[in-house]
Amino acid sequence: MAELANHAMLHRASDSDAADAHALPPLSDAPVSQWRALAERAVEANGYYQPDWELAVNASARGRTGAAALSAVSEAGQLIGLLPVFPMQRIYKLPLPALVGAEPYGTLCTPLLDRDSAEDAAAQLLRQARNSGAHALILRTMSLQGPAMAAIEAALARDGLRPRMLSAYARAALDATRDADELLRDAVGAKKLKELRRQRNRLADHGAVRFDVARSPREVAAALEIFLTLEAGGWKGKRGTALSQYAGDAAFIRRATMAMAEAGRCEIITLHAGETPVAGGIVVRHQDRAFFFKIGIDQRFAKYSPGTQLTLDLTRHLCADPAIASADSTAAPGHPMIDPIWRERFAIGDVLIPLRRRDPLVPVIHAAVRMHSLGYEAARGAAHFIRNRRRKSG
Repeated sequence: MAELANHAMLHRASDSDAADAHALPPLSDAPVSQWRALAERAVEANGYYQPDWELAVNASARGRTGAAALSAVSEAGQLIGLLPVFPMQRIYKLPLPALVGAEPYGTLCTPLLDRDSAEDAAAQLLRQARNSGAHALILRTMSLQGPAMAAIEAALARDGLRPRMLSAYARAALDATRDADELLRDAVGAKKLKELRRQRNRLADHGAVRFDVARSPREVAAALEIFLTLEAGGWKGKRGTALSQYAGDAAFIRRATMAMAEAGRCEIITLHAGETPVAGGIVVRHQDRAFFFKIGIDQRFAKYSPGTQLTLDLTRHLCADPAIASADSTAAPGHPMIDPIWRERFAIGDVLIPLRRRDPLVPVIHAAVRMHSLGYEAARGAAHFIRNRRRKSG
């Protein structure tokens, strides 16, 4: 608090030392063919930073448009690193000299780094951020234990720097190399699986239960509209966070899924009871990893656990696919539906990366982010309290 109240420091940060994202090229100008090639060579998968996805986000998604690009290039002119960014002021509403990794709707901001030169690529990204006037780079929802973070830490160590951990948690992930039936028995247990089979049989009273996977662009386009209807009809629609409720978000997801389907990197899964879709989800693919982006269910069938039934079928589908080794749930930590099913854990966190040694502005930036996070958590807790009170009184 005392540091943030230092008006001289804030004045300095907001004037001559403010990070100028306008000095960086816009993400929309990134060479798409080289970006695609980099995604194929990336040392760590991030389905949400593939160009067909992130450019669609950048074009129209609510609150996520107009990103700049940190990039790294080899001596031969080949793109070897890429990270979409925003100035800190846009994200945290404070005029501090930092850049923040752009959140691509999917909660993963691991930069794309060439597997053959990951450390050099990371060093270039950090240098470009520093040259833009930034004193820190903030990576939200960053993979903490993968090779991308290791490359960033090695690049920082060259200059005697270390990252600062802002927050960390573990979210559900799937080891898709295992036999699905064995995995589900170990994770869920025989008793729970028996109950889920009973619910599935009761669901079948409404028509034969089937699990469909849309892959081609035409199939994906049709299945997406079913998904959007399911999502809008559930709790996300009531909260006003369903994709179809905002024109920009709807345009993003339609563009992204179509383009990704063209490249074989997107599937839309749907669980039907007869002709009625009861649950649906969007799955993004990158290298040997799948990303479970979103799920929607028909609340009329909630007593049959349609979201869980869909996830069980997705688990079998991914475990049967030799091209997929793992899947990221991209779910919140402790998610009550998927955590008991996908028992592997993926370490995620928010990381502050200082760009200069003994920089007095880094503690200011760190404190500002912590205060913002505390305010967000307090607001979210208040919203949960109000919703719970309304449910009880209703």
